[in-house]
Amino acid sequence: MRNRMFGLLFFFLGECPFSLFAQNNYWQQRVHYTIHARLDVHTNRLTGQEHIVYENHSPDTLKQVFFHLYWNAFQPGSMMDIRSREAGKLILGITPQGDTIRDWDSRVRDRIAHLKPDEIGYDSVTHITMNGIAQPFETKETILQVHLTKPILPHQQVIFDVDFKTQVNIQIRRSGRDNAEGVRYSMSQWYPKICEYDQQGWHPTPYVGREFYGVWGDYDVWLTLDKHYVVAATGYLQNPDEIGYGYERPGTRVKPATGNELTWHFVAPNVHDFVWAADPDYVHLVDTAHNAAHTAIHVFYKKDPITSKDQDWQNLLKAAVRVLPFMEQHFGPYPYHQYSFIQGGDGGMEYPMATLIKGPSLGTAFHEWMHSWYQMMLGTNESLYPWMDEGFTTWAEGKVSYYYYHQFADSIFQNESEKIAFLQRLDTSLPRGESGSYKGYYALVKSGLAEPMTTHADHYETNFAYSQNAYSKGAVFLEQLGYIIGDSLRNQTLLNYYWQWRFKHPTPIDFIHVAEQTSGLKLDWYLEYWIYTTKTIDYAIEQVQPEGNATRIVLRRIGQMPMPIDLLITFQNGKQQLIYIPLDLMFGTKPQENRAIPRTVLPAWRWTDPVYEFNLPISFTQIRSVQIDPSKRMADIDESNNVYLK
Repeated sequence: MRNRMFGLLFFFLGECPFSLFAQNNYWQQRVHYTIHARLDVHTNRLTGQEHIVYENHSPDTLKQVFFHLYWNAFQPGSMMDIRSREAGKLILGITPQGDTIRDWDSRVRDRIAHLKPDEIGYDSVTHITMNGIAQPFETKETILQVHLTKPILPHQQVIFDVDFKTQVNIQIRRSGRDNAEGVRYSMSQWYPKICEYDQQGWHPTPYVGREFYGVWGDYDVWLTLDKHYVVAATGYLQNPDEIGYGYERPGTRVKPATGNELTWHFVAPNVHDFVWAADPDYVHLVDTAHNAAHTAIHVFYKKDPITSKDQDWQNLLKAAVRVLPFMEQHFGPYPYHQYSFIQGGDGGMEYPMATLIKGPSLGTAFHEWMHSWYQMMLGTNESLYPWMDEGFTTWAEGKVSYYYYHQFADSIFQNESEKIAFLQRLDTSLPRGESGSYKGYYALVKSGLAEPMTTHADHYETNFAYSQNAYSKGAVFLEQLGYIIGDSLRNQTLLNYYWQWRFKHPTPIDFIHVAEQTSGLKLDWYLEYWIYTTKTIDYAIEQVQPEGNATRIVLRRIGQMPMPIDLLITFQNGKQQLIYIPLDLMFGTKPQENRAIPRTVLPAWRWTDPVYEFNLPISFTQIRSVQIDPSKRMADIDESNNVYLK
């Protein structure tokens, strides 16, 4: 998500047998949902039945099962309500206008506490069976705990049938009705969803604030509601010629509905969630991407008669059509046949094959779409490793944005000065730009609120620390990895990571292992320092002085985190030389990145040594400047001591 402050299963198995079976002893659960749901648009209540085929691929015997009941969070006194109000007590600062900056999520604030009975959300399971036998269960706010009358054995398949009823809450967070843009229904986290069970056991994570984790599976969903509503959803519509609304095949005559309702039938293969939205006034745009698979891109938006943004939504569609080939080239093929940008929700929130977005911002659209890679295909446990999703996505968003605006600038901007000004602003928002991820990370360090990135997403002391860790420090992790192993090997690592781990649940160790395989370097230390601790990087040039016919250079590590060092020497005649000092913990060196500048590799800097000294066989008089990390990819918290200039 973006915070600012079935197609057949055979297709997937046939496409990527290595990615599913590469890791020895790796297993993951599997689920197939058939859901029939009816929404009453007058009462805002939904009733549904789930038929769930659950496959226990684990070696464990399961004596209980857990489900998520997300909408129970939208009730006064819920954990989400309390957590948000408590966060609001922390004052982070004052705006230039004199307004207090509080640590709560501005979309939630204390709004849940004031919801009326017809405005709250609830998700109530009324009956559940396993293989036809009723099961006892307890509802514990946003988690349903099922005490199985008979355990599920290893490698056994069982069938759950679940009856449930819900009330759609006023839009608070991600899901709800009647959001600020007037979209009637943003239906995310709307059904009882079985929790994931993996090598660490069950993950019945209460819905307190953020992040999700789901079982890979197939969805067969039937949605019945007022015939005047247009539905946008995860998956492929199976009855387009009965529905119409822009889904019908060209030249096909849509069969008129005989009653007051329509039933929409969607199937979605190999996904771990299902989202939909509905509004009677949705405008539906569709085009085909410029990629080999000719992916269909859909845009659904609610027409605003006052501040019309039709052209902006059309531009979003055009941009998506253009950038998908770049995304596939750098991050791996998009495996589904379509993707939908759906106006709804409260900001930007990613789901399989679709996203909910408030408006047609291209930055938000690119960010949410990149979640199709870093979460919808590489399904990390976001609660435990939000930076592997949000940080990687933020970094990738910058790459996509840079490509799009630079590649298509002449057709986007009306005049040269407008183009130049925009591209300059864009550059400042990229990782090393003035408002980019590095700046966010430095602000976190300066605040004194930093916590290890191993902190559970809901357990951060502040929303600020979570946000900067997940988004900014997570993005810096990738950019800085390019400094350590070289950008080209970092980029190859991302592609290898995609092919080895898509449609599975990778962990940080899995990613680092791929990076080590790709680069030939040891990188466990990088994971340890950057993710497991809050230690920072700070290197300084301590001395540059004559030593006979040579020049003595002394470097000091001031920060607690060791790093390899790129040291650029610029001579009085304008020529340059790069001194590369690998870190001993790497057990190797990164490839030379810039062949235009000669590189000298010195002995490795031992991580225990605070000082590194060497003689450069060049007269001191020939030296103009010495600079640590001229690429500025190393997140040195104090760059003031990184340059020696005569």
